[in-house]
Amino acid sequence: MSNKSNREIGDEGEELAAAYLESKGYTILERNYHFEHAEVDIVAYDNEAYIIFVEVKTRSSNQFGEPEEYVDDEKIANVYKAAEAWLYERKMDGAPVRFDVIGILQQKGQAPDISHYENAFRPGR
Repeated sequence: MSNKSNREIGDEGEELAAAYLESKGYTILERNYHFEHAEVDIVAYDNEAYIIFVEVKTRSSNQFGEPEEYVDDEKIANVYKAAEAWLYERKMDGAPVRFDVIGILQQKGQAPDISHYENAFRPGR
Protein backbone atom coordinates (compact mmCIF):
# COMPACT_ATOMS: atom_id res chain seq x y z
CA MET A 1 0.00 0.00 0.00
CA SER A 2 1.53 3.32 -1.05
CA ASN A 3 1.22 6.57 0.80
CA LYS A 4 -0.37 9.58 -0.87
CA SER A 5 1.91 12.21 -2.33
CA ASN A 6 1.92 15.73 -0.94
CA ARG A 7 0.20 16.85 -4.17
CA GLU A 8 -2.59 14.28 -3.70
CA ILE A 9 -3.07 15.34 -0.07
CA GLY A 10 -3.14 18.99 -1.16
CA ASP A 11 -5.65 18.32 -3.96
CA GLU A 12 -7.94 16.45 -1.57
CA GLY A 13 -7.65 19.30 0.93
CA GLU A 14 -8.62 21.86 -1.70
CA GLU A 15 -11.66 19.75 -2.63
CA LEU A 16 -12.68 19.58 1.04
CA ALA A 17 -12.12 23.33 1.48
CA ALA A 18 -14.21 24.20 -1.58
CA ALA A 19 -17.05 21.94 -0.41
CA TYR A 20 -16.81 23.44 3.08
CA LEU A 21 -17.04 26.99 1.72
CA GLU A 22 -19.99 26.10 -0.52
CA SER A 23 -21.76 24.54 2.48
CA LYS A 24 -21.37 27.91 4.24
CA GLY A 25 -23.00 29.75 1.32
CA TYR A 26 -19.87 30.92 -0.49
CA THR A 27 -19.67 30.84 -4.29
CA ILE A 28 -16.43 29.43 -5.70
CA LEU A 29 -15.25 31.74 -8.48
CA GLU A 30 -11.98 30.04 -9.34
CA ARG A 31 -9.56 27.40 -8.12
CA ASN A 32 -5.79 27.26 -8.47
CA TYR A 33 -5.40 30.66 -10.11
CA HIS A 34 -1.81 31.26 -11.24
CA PHE A 35 -0.04 34.48 -12.09
CA GLU A 36 3.65 34.17 -12.91
CA HIS A 37 4.97 32.06 -9.98
CA ALA A 38 2.20 33.11 -7.59
CA GLU A 39 -0.93 31.07 -6.88
CA VAL A 40 -4.10 31.33 -4.87
CA ASP A 41 -5.90 28.08 -4.07
CA ILE A 42 -9.50 29.31 -4.03
CA VAL A 43 -11.18 32.56 -5.00
CA ALA A 44 -14.66 32.79 -3.53
CA TYR A 45 -17.48 35.27 -3.05
CA ASP A 46 -19.51 35.53 0.12
CA ASN A 47 -22.95 37.03 0.66
CA GLU A 48 -21.45 40.23 2.08
CA ALA A 49 -19.90 41.33 -1.25
CA TYR A 50 -16.35 40.26 -0.40
CA ILE A 51 -13.99 38.55 -2.79
CA ILE A 52 -12.14 36.04 -0.64
CA PHE A 53 -8.72 34.69 -1.51
CA VAL A 54 -8.19 31.43 0.33
CA GLU A 55 -4.93 29.65 1.04
CA VAL A 56 -5.53 25.98 1.87
CA LYS A 57 -3.01 23.99 3.88
CA THR A 58 -3.57 20.27 4.33
CA ARG A 59 -1.52 17.89 6.41
CA SER A 60 -1.89 14.21 7.23
CA SER A 61 -0.40 14.76 10.69
CA ASN A 62 0.08 17.64 13.08
CA GLN A 63 3.33 16.17 14.38
CA PHE A 64 5.23 19.24 13.17
CA GLY A 65 2.51 21.84 13.76
CA GLU A 66 -0.98 22.66 12.63
CA PRO A 67 -1.59 22.99 8.88
CA GLU A 68 -2.26 26.74 9.01
CA GLU A 69 1.14 27.31 10.64
CA TYR A 70 2.72 26.52 7.26
CA VAL A 71 1.45 29.79 5.76
CA ASP A 72 4.65 31.83 5.89
CA ASP A 73 5.53 35.36 4.75
CA GLU A 74 6.66 34.14 1.32
CA LYS A 75 3.34 32.34 0.78
CA ILE A 76 1.41 35.42 1.92
CA ALA A 77 3.34 37.62 -0.54
CA ASN A 78 2.54 35.16 -3.36
CA VAL A 79 -1.16 35.13 -2.47
CA TYR A 80 -1.22 38.95 -2.54
CA LYS A 81 0.50 38.99 -5.93
CA ALA A 82 -1.96 36.48 -7.38
CA ALA A 83 -4.92 38.33 -5.82
CA GLU A 84 -3.84 41.66 -7.32
CA ALA A 85 -3.50 40.07 -10.76
CA TRP A 86 -6.86 38.30 -10.46
CA LEU A 87 -8.60 41.55 -9.53
CA TYR A 88 -6.81 43.54 -12.26
CA GLU A 89 -7.65 41.00 -14.98
CA ARG A 90 -11.33 41.18 -14.04
CA LYS A 91 -11.36 44.97 -13.67
CA MET A 92 -12.32 44.61 -10.01
CA ASP A 93 -9.55 46.73 -8.48
CA GLY A 94 -10.92 48.32 -5.35
CA ALA A 95 -13.45 45.54 -4.66
CA PRO A 96 -13.67 44.61 -0.98
CA VAL A 97 -11.38 41.63 -0.39
CA ARG A 98 -10.48 39.31 2.42
CA PHE A 99 -7.65 36.81 2.85
CA ASP A 100 -8.56 33.58 4.61
CA VAL A 101 -6.71 30.42 5.51
CA ILE A 102 -8.27 26.99 5.74
CA GLY A 103 -6.25 24.39 7.59
CA ILE A 104 -7.20 20.76 7.11
CA LEU A 105 -5.87 17.89 9.18
CA GLN A 106 -6.64 14.68 7.27
CA GLN A 107 -5.43 11.82 9.45
CA LYS A 108 -5.81 8.29 8.17
CA GLY A 109 -9.07 6.67 9.24
CA GLN A 110 -10.50 9.88 10.71
CA ALA A 111 -12.89 12.54 9.49
CA PRO A 112 -11.06 15.67 8.32
CA ASP A 113 -10.63 18.46 10.86
CA ILE A 114 -11.28 21.77 9.06
CA SER A 115 -10.30 25.12 10.59
CA HIS A 116 -11.34 28.33 8.81
CA TYR A 117 -9.52 31.55 9.69
CA GLU A 118 -11.22 34.63 8.25
CA ASN A 119 -9.03 37.71 7.75
CA ALA A 120 -6.01 35.53 8.48
CA PHE A 121 -3.67 38.14 7.03
CA ARG A 122 -3.88 41.62 5.53
CA PRO A 123 -1.84 43.57 3.02
CA GLY A 124 1.06 45.39 4.63
CA ARG A 125 1.20 42.95 7.52
